[in-house]
Amino acid sequence: MCEFLTEEDILNDVLLSEKNISNCYSIAINEMSNAKLYKKIMSIFEDTKDISRDMFNLMYQNGWYQLESEDETKIETSFDKYNKKYEELF
Repeated sequence: MCEFLTEEDILNDVLLSEKNISNCYSIAINEMSNAKLYKKIMSIFEDTKDISRDMFNLMYQNGWYQLESEDETKIETSFDKYNKKYEELF
């Protein structure tokens, strides 16, 4: 029996690949000593992030990427917690 990939399968694979690629670029950028190369790789990195976002939006619009809702109070509590930690740094 021959099974084919659906559009959802393909987009999910592309999204996961783009996430992995951008993670690799991120590591490379952090360790790059040549300023000219850094600038070029940073531009490519930003492109991969844009592509990832486009894939996410497309999957979300088609109902292939589900997000869980969170209680507003929990979000505010978490924000306050991390905002306080941020302020303590300064």
